[in-house]
Amino acid sequence: MSSKNKILAIVPAIVLGFGLAIPAIAQDTSAGSGVPASTSMHQAGEDTESATQNAYHGAVTAVDDTAITTAVKTNLAAAKDMRSGQIHVTTTAGIVTLQGRVHDSNVVSRAVAIAKDASGVRNVTNDLQVDPSVPQS
Repeated sequence: MSSKNKILAIVPAIVLGFGLAIPAIAQDTSAGSGVPASTSMHQAGEDTESATQNAYHGAVTAVDDTAITTAVKTNLAAAKDMRSGQIHVTTTAGIVTLQGRVHDSNVVSRAVAIAKDASGVRNVTNDLQVDPSVPQS
């Protein structure tokens, strides 16, 4: 390879390298923030710590919600006067939601009471619909 070809190959690489390096080493003086890099790094560390704590608490909440849903479904299934298969149970942050169609309002009241009685339940959202055509227990 001739010297001329080597220079033509190297120059674009050098220009590209400078182009990529300049933003990394440049300082933003137009904003006038005056925030030292150590403060920015400290804030980034706190943000990371906060994100980690939120992820942990989210995982713990999901495990708790699963346990609550399981307990409510088990208690509904154990109730002799109910067809628990008609009731769909979900839990989010300790709030149990009951959905589905049941044959009368007594079943609705009983299902809500069973859900409220489960350990860890903060509230119950009743989205059950009464439909007399649904088979009884």
